[in-house]
Amino acid sequence: MQRILVIGPCGAGKSTLSRSLAARLRLPLYHLDKLHWNAGWAEGSTEELRQTLGPILSADKWIIDGNYSGTLAERLDHADCVIQLQFSPWLCAARCLRRWWEGRGRTRPDMADGCPERFDPAFFWYILRWNSGPGPRAEAALANFTGKIIRLRNPAEVDDWLTGEFSNFT
Repeated sequence: MQRILVIGPCGAGKSTLSRSLAARLRLPLYHLDKLHWNAGWAEGSTEELRQTLGPILSADKWIIDGNYSGTLAERLDHADCVIQLQFSPWLCAARCLRRWWEGRGRTRPDMADGCPERFDPAFFWYILRWNSGPGPRAEAALANFTGKIIRLRNPAEVDDWLTGEFSNFT
């Protein structure tokens, strides 16, 4: 595993898992939220994100954390492994609420500078609807990527994989 994508619902723990993998595997880590957003929650374009990702994807080693379906095909073309978190939307929504409450007014290290935690009802609704929109679209994109996907369905499976099967990859 030298080029790893970590995808899944918002609040599933993609960034936390990515940080752990980056430390263990000594791979550079890129958070799409940090690359895509600008201060004040100004969203960058998909084309800008593609341009930023170009040199990263051509590198030999990386971990990229995030979904952003507009660039998923390019990232899949370069990845040798996809770790897909498939957590319950309710768990993810609860985790996002906790993240907002505990970090309100502050910017997470995996988010662009100048984007402090905030509560956004539309974002919350997006999380709850994961299994009827973004989730199935991600599955469709992964259809041709079989054999290189590690699916983890809950936090216990992530912990088990990190302490057990992950050792087969290091």
